[in-house]
Amino acid sequence: MSRALPKYNKRRVVVIGGASAMVLSAAVIAGSALAGETSKSSGQNATTKAASPGTVNCPAVAPSLPAIPASAKAEVDRNLALLNTQIAEANKRLVDTVGQGGANFVQNAILGPLKDKRVATINRIATAIGRTAAKPVGLDSLAPCALNAAGGGAAATPSAPQASTPASAPANTAAPAAGSGAAGTISCPDVASRLPAIPASAKAEVDRNLALLNTQINEANTRLVNTVGQGGPNFVQNAILGPLADKRVATIDRIAISIGRTAAKPQGLGTLATCTLNK
Repeated sequence: MSRALPKYNKRRVVVIGGASAMVLSAAVIAGSALAGETSKSSGQNATTKAASPGTVNCPAVAPSLPAIPASAKAEVDRNLALLNTQIAEANKRLVDTVGQGGANFVQNAILGPLKDKRVATINRIATAIGRTAAKPVGLDSLAPCALNAAGGGAAATPSAPQASTPASAPANTAAPAAGSGAAGTISCPDVASRLPAIPASAKAEVDRNLALLNTQINEANTRLVNTVGQGGPNFVQNAILGPLADKRVATIDRIAISIGRTAAKPQGLGTLATCTLNK
């Protein structure tokens, strides 16, 4: 019995040693496989970056909002941040799926779902404001996004509205987009010069919406440049000037309503919504 015990222990040591060798071999194999996957992934990333799929461009939402009640500010800020996150996710998907699908892949798989998400998020913003103030209307028009195929930057939702030009500004026309000469530029009637005396309580909201009118013209001029040669003879009217008029109607109406809360509501401003194309 005393001699069998050392032999048994010896065999056990051999088995354990063999198991260790097997574990070590498995580690080496796994390490080699991971190294191969890293190299492959790096190659795919290089290919993806070289493809330049473009970026998603969405209308800013914050400048279109009325004064935000303090009770709604946290929820509104959270959803404005979510709009930016949604754009970032869509841009990432553009890169990850470059070369996939047919001609309508980006619209059906990226821009369409992004619009649906933005509709829901924008609606939450309007609902939050509407709990303690007038619920903003017409914000759904800001949900659709477009693709900048040339790789231009996406318009993320700013955290605060831009300041407007004074009411004495000579015209409500924004600077034309760079390179817009061949496409023409959009000219819109001036709104600021047609307003009555603005009550102090309405000034901030009026200024914010006057700034938004300029932003809308800038966006339309940019679209003129990006869509040169597209569509038929009515493309500019149907795809650019028409939607611009709809946005201006809503913005001008907000200006009139804000003045009308503490003074006589200005009439006839809706006639200033229609813009024209200067060739």
